[in-house]
Amino acid sequence: MKNEFTLAFNEVLEDKQLPKEVILQALEAAMVSAYRRAVNASNAQHVEASVDPETGKVSIRAEKEVVDAVQDERTEVSLEEALKIDPETQLGNMVIAETTPKDFGRVAAQTARQVIQQRIREAERDTQLDHYSKQMGEIVSGLIQAISPQGVTLGLDMKAEGILPRNQQVPGERFHVHDRIQALLLEVKESPRGPQIILSRAHRNFLRRLLENEVPEIYHGLVEIRSIAREPGQRSKVAVAALQPAVDPVGACVGIRGVRIQAIVRELNDEKIDVIEWNSDPAAYIAKALSPARVNGVYLNDSNRGAKTATVVVPEDQLSLAIGRDGQNARLAAKLTSWRIDIKSLPEAASDSLNKLQNDPEYAFLLDSETETTPQIEAVLAKKAEGRPVTPEEFQLLVQFVDRVERGIIRRRHIEKSETDERYKLVRDSIPEKAFTIFLEDLPFSPRIYNLLSEAGYDTLGSLMLQLGLDSDTILALGGIGPKALDEIKSVISSIKFTIEEEVPVEAVPAVQEPETPEEGIPIAIEPALALEAPVEFIPEAEMVEVEVKPEGEVLEVIEPTEPVTAEGSSPLAVEDEEKSLDSLFKLRPEAFTEAVSSDEEEDDELGPKKGAKAKKKKRKFTEMEYDPDRDVMVVKKKKKHGTGDWENWDF
Repeated sequence: MKNEFTLAFNEVLEDKQLPKEVILQALEAAMVSAYRRAVNASNAQHVEASVDPETGKVSIRAEKEVVDAVQDERTEVSLEEALKIDPETQLGNMVIAETTPKDFGRVAAQTARQVIQQRIREAERDTQLDHYSKQMGEIVSGLIQAISPQGVTLGLDMKAEGILPRNQQVPGERFHVHDRIQALLLEVKESPRGPQIILSRAHRNFLRRLLENEVPEIYHGLVEIRSIAREPGQRSKVAVAALQPAVDPVGACVGIRGVRIQAIVRELNDEKIDVIEWNSDPAAYIAKALSPARVNGVYLNDSNRGAKTATVVVPEDQLSLAIGRDGQNARLAAKLTSWRIDIKSLPEAASDSLNKLQNDPEYAFLLDSETETTPQIEAVLAKKAEGRPVTPEEFQLLVQFVDRVERGIIRRRHIEKSETDERYKLVRDSIPEKAFTIFLEDLPFSPRIYNLLSEAGYDTLGSLMLQLGLDSDTILALGGIGPKALDEIKSVISSIKFTIEEEVPVEAVPAVQEPETPEEGIPIAIEPALALEAPVEFIPEAEMVEVEVKPEGEVLEVIEPTEPVTAEGSSPLAVEDEEKSLDSLFKLRPEAFTEAVSSDEEEDDELGPKKGAKAKKKKRKFTEMEYDPDRDVMVVKKKKKHGTGDWENWDF
C-alpha cells in the first residue's frame, strides 16, 4: 500500500502536469533551504538533500571538517565518524557527512512549503513557455474564461492562459463565457508572471491554417497556397496552385457543393472567400484576381519610371463590380498580386488613349499608324457622350484601339529599357574595378564638393564615374554644383591613373630533342632561345611539308602532309590553299625556323598516302631547307637530276 507521501507526490504530478524529475528537484531545493533556516547554516557551506519518492524519507548531507573534538556539529565531524565515510580521510580534511536533524520532517513541512510552491510555479512557467513557443503560427483551441473591453481571455492546455486582443478579433463576432473557439498562436512573450500568449483570429495565416486543416490536398502538398489577401469579417481572396498535374486546385479547396469552404466561412463569422487559381502570367493573374468582374484587357507597366502598375480595362457595366464596395475588390486584388491596379471603363480608357496619342510626345510614334482610326474613335466617343446607343461592333473597335495603343507603348518602353541596360553595362565594363575601392574622401576634392557628393550618395570613385558616364546632367542638377564644379570633378577624375595588370598566359614550348646522328631528310632542332624569340609552330617529322621549287625560287607544288600541321589539331594544308600556306610559312623569321624535307621515296612511303593530294604522273622533285648560322641565311637544297646524290644550293 502506498504511503501518504507517494499519494501526494503523484497527485502533484497529475495536477501540475510536470515531469517527475522537476518535482523532485523542487523538493530537494526546498529541503536544503529548510535545513539552512533550521540550523542557521552558512550559505558558503555545501549542503545536499535527497528525497526517496517511494517512502518520502529526506536525508541531508553537509560538508564538514574532520577534527579530534567536535565543538560545532554544523561544520565539524569527529575522526571516528569520518573514517566510516572515507577510510583514507585525515585530520583537517573535508568530508560530506550525514546531518539530518531529528525533528526535520515537521520543521521542513512548515518552512519549505513556500519554497516548494515557488519552484513548482517556475517549472510550470518554463514548461508552458517552451511548449507554446514551439507552436507559434499554429491554431490552438481554448475555453473563454473572461471577456473585457481589452480582449478575451482563453484557458489553454497545461493551465496556460491566452489573450485575444480586441484588434485581433474578427469584427462583428460575439463571444460568451465557456464557449470553445479556435485562434492562431501569434506571439509568446516572457514575463515575470509567466508566458504571455497572444492569439489572433484576424491574421491572414489563421485562414491559411484553416484551409490546411480542412483541405487534405493542401495538407499533403498537392495544392499550394501562393498568396492570401484578407479583410477580416468582410472578404478574403486566396490564390492557389496545383503542384501535380490533373489536380484542380480551386475545386479541391471548394469541395463538393462547397462543403469545405462553407465550414471555413462559418468559422470566420460568414466572411466571404474568393478562391482563384494562381497564374505565372501577371496579366492573367490580375484578371482572375478581380473576379467576379469580367476584364477586357490588362496592360502592365513595370518600367523604371515608377512602381509596378497594371492598367485594367473593363466593360462599363462591370466597373462597379471590379472596384467593389469602397474599393474593396480592387484593394484585395492589389494585395494579392502585389501590383498597383488602375481600373478604367472601356470608354474612359479609349478617351485617355486618344488624348495621349494626340498630346503626349511619348505616344507620338503611334500617331501615324492610327491616323485612319482616330476619327472613328472620336465619333464613337461622341455618341457615347450624347447618350446614343453604341453597337457591339463599335465597342469592339474601342477595345482594339486601346489594345493597340497600350501594347505599342509597352513594347517601346521595353526597347528603351533594354537599350538603357545595355548602355549601363557598357559604361560599367569601361570602369576599372579598382575605382570602386577608392573613396571620395581620399581624392583631392574641395570640402564643399566632397560634402555635396557625399550627401547625394556617392561614396566611391567608381559610383561617381558611373553616373558621369550615364548622365552627367544628374551631377549638374545637384544643389550647389555648377559647370565650374563639374569641370573640377572631371579634372580630378582625369588626373587619376589606373594601373591595369594583365596576366599574359605563357604557353609551354614543346621540347624538341636533337637526333644523335642527323641524317638526310631528318629535321634539325632549333635552339630553345630562338624558339622563345619567335613563337612559331613546330612541325614534327610526321607532319613535314614537301615543297617543289625551281632554281629561281618559284614554287611549283606543295604536297599536303598526312597528319595536321598544328599541334592543336587544326585542319591540314589543302592543295587549293598551297600558295597562302607557303607565303605564311616563309614569313617566319629565318633564324627561328629550320625545316628539312624528306628526299627519298622510302621515307615518302613511311609518311603514308597523301590524302587530298592530286596524283602526279611525273616524278616528284624534293628540296631541303636548312639554316646556315655562319651566313645567317636560309639555304634551299635541290637534288640533282643526274642521280649523283649531290645537292645544289641556293641562298634563300
